[in-house]
Amino acid sequence: VYPVIFDKNRVVLSMPPIINGHHSRMTASTRNVFIECTATDLTKARIVLDTLVTMFSMYCQEPFTVEAVDVERVDGTVLTYPDLKYRTEVIPVDLINKRVGINAKAEELSSLLTRMCLTSELVEEGSRLAVTIPPSRADVIHACDVIEDVAIAYGYNNIEFVLPPTVTIGKQLPVNKLCDLLRAEVAQAGFTEALTFALCSRDDISTSLRKPLESVPAVHIGNPKTAEFQVARTTLLPGVLKTVHCNRNMPLPLKLFEVSDVVLKDPAKDVGARNERRFTAVHYSKRPGFEIMHGLLDRLMLLLEVPACQDNKKGYHLVASDEPAYFPGRCASIMFEGQVIGHLGVLHPEVLAKFELPLPCAVLDFSIDLIFKH
Repeated sequence: VYPVIFDKNRVVLSMPPIINGHHSRMTASTRNVFIECTATDLTKARIVLDTLVTMFSMYCQEPFTVEAVDVERVDGTVLTYPDLKYRTEVIPVDLINKRVGINAKAEELSSLLTRMCLTSELVEEGSRLAVTIPPSRADVIHACDVIEDVAIAYGYNNIEFVLPPTVTIGKQLPVNKLCDLLRAEVAQAGFTEALTFALCSRDDISTSLRKPLESVPAVHIGNPKTAEFQVARTTLLPGVLKTVHCNRNMPLPLKLFEVSDVVLKDPAKDVGARNERRFTAVHYSKRPGFEIMHGLLDRLMLLLEVPACQDNKKGYHLVASDEPAYFPGRCASIMFEGQVIGHLGVLHPEVLAKFELPLPCAVLDFSIDLIFKH
């Protein structure tokens, strides 16, 4: 269904967005121009209409004048367009100077805004600027946009370089530095790093891993656009297995790993969720390669200076477990100071079938954050 625009004599003017009408064509002798805007979003239509009208108005017989029209809506209400609304932003002078990095007087700032086609006046004894935003400047949404115009008019090259007023020195986060070192060591062990999406489907973290969705502390996306991006991932395993699926025709064995964040629900946090840095590696071949993943775990713990022990003292050890995603009798929980930080084992055939993988696959998955905090 497309709209059809008639004039008062029922002559077709246009059929947006297909074609304009011959009756309403513009020529060099055209003196009256009717501007209409059709869109699926009213706000965007208003912005486009206001911009076109204000730009055309400078060429009118009486410059900067337009004739408004009444638009009757389906519900019978009548609106007048274009509305050409002006609005005012009141911004402290000190805030503008602080954000730009200059020390200018209020009068000078007002002059700079005039150069950017923004009129302003001093209010509250010159401590604030009341800036008038015209309908032709739809790009000005917040006060920061006005401050940006001040910086442009002042000239970025004219802003004096100064040292930041802080006694700290920027550096890489310790956990990121640790992960970079681990990436290099795992790559030297013959594994290839993968980088997967932070969002996935609900099935990827539940039924595909033989778990009920209710037991997974996942953060769900409101009104997801596609079935592939419904939740924030709670484990790196589905993304790595999808990568194996896309490369399963490559020479065996496929040895992939990923070091990245997952998102978990946490009522103790102010936002209701937290990030957790995890490590996941897979070995996909005709043989599962459980011993290879066990060796990789020992190597990583050696690099992290975490000793192997059989008690709950500072160290790690393996305990047999029955995780749904792993083959019975071929899964172990990784214990660190009395708590489970991950799992090591061979994936269950049903999990492999969900990701269309015909060969066995061994997995090493554990939390780096839980070790790093200690």
